[in-house]
Parts: sequence; C-alpha cells; structure tokens
Amino acid sequence: MSTPRYPMPDLNALPDDIKAKVLEVQEKAGFVPNVFLALARRPAEWRAFFAYHDALMLKEDSGLSKGDREMIVTTTSAANHCLYCVVAHGAILRIYEKKPLVADQVAVNHRKADITPRQRAMLDFAMKVCQRSHEIEDADFEALHAHGFSDEDAWDIAAITAFFGLSNRMASFSGMEPNPEFYLMGRVPKAK
Repeated sequence: MSTPRYPMPDLNALPDDIKAKVLEVQEKAGFVPNVFLALARRPAEWRAFFAYHDALMLKEDSGLSKGDREMIVTTTSAANHCLYCVVAHGAILRIYEKKPLVADQVAVNHRKADITPRQRAMLDFAMKVCQRSHEIEDADFEALHAHGFSDEDAWDIAAITAFFGLSNRMASFSGMEPNPEFYLMGRVPKAK
C-alpha cells in the first residue's frame, strides 16, 4: 500500500455542507470512502466534482441502470489502471448486479465476462470512448442502437467514461487507496 501524497483533511474542519454530505455517506455505507475526504481538501472542486458525479450516476431518466453505470466505471477505470475506482466501483457493481464475480470479470476483460450482449455493446462503446474517442463514428452509435440504446444513452455512456477518466487520474496521481471495506462488499453476505 502506498501512502497518500496529500493528507486527508479533518472531517470536523470541513465546510458544513461538505461535512453533512460526508456524514450522510458514512451513515449509509458504514464508513467514509476515501475519495470524499481526499477531494475535500479543495471545497470548491469537491462541490463541482460531486455535483457532476451525482448528475451522471443518480440520473433518473436514463436508459442505463445503476448497475450499467457502475459497470462502465469499473471497466474503464481498469483500462486507466485506477486501483481506487476499480475496487470501490467494483464493490458497488457487485451489489447492484447481485453477482460476486462480475466486477473482476469486466475489469480484466469485459468481452469474456458473464454479462448480457447489451451490456457488452455498452462496454465496447465505453472502452472506445476511453481509449480512442477520436475514432468514434456512426457505426459505433448503430451498434448501440441495435441493443436498444438511444443517442442520449450514448451520451450518458460517454459522459460517465469521460468523468471517471478525470476521477481515475486524480485518484492515481494523489495515491488514493481504496478503503479495506470495499474489497469484501458484494462478495460475502452482510453481517447482521
């Protein structure tokens, strides 16, 4: 494990709005994911980051399920070599999809993962946006349309991929480590 390059701010020293959101997340998850504190060292950036995160990941009127969104994040974060995002979002993916193996499968090779053809087409598009966005063409949209995705869904896939490209790079350069709790989430039954 590496040491984070920037110290985590003290929760009690954070602006009230950020502290309230962090405590809300802690109440729901049972711990504070490191990303919430690591980015809080710059409150204006934290607010902008999580506003866009929530606009993409909590969007109600989308052709993408919560599991689809987490699958995009896990797959493209692996391509970007971001340990934090693969582990954290892989945990959430396992929970949403109720499949303890899916996160590992899509992180290593989504083409061989136990996912639907629709999800495979979604991840093919996301990976092209992630690695070769300058090569996106009409045929890529047509491949999505064949699986029932709209052009707005394509935008969501691309926006999630691009946003997490930013997140991946921030987590990696800063030495952000995944919380230990993420590693078992969705793999073993929750303690009662």
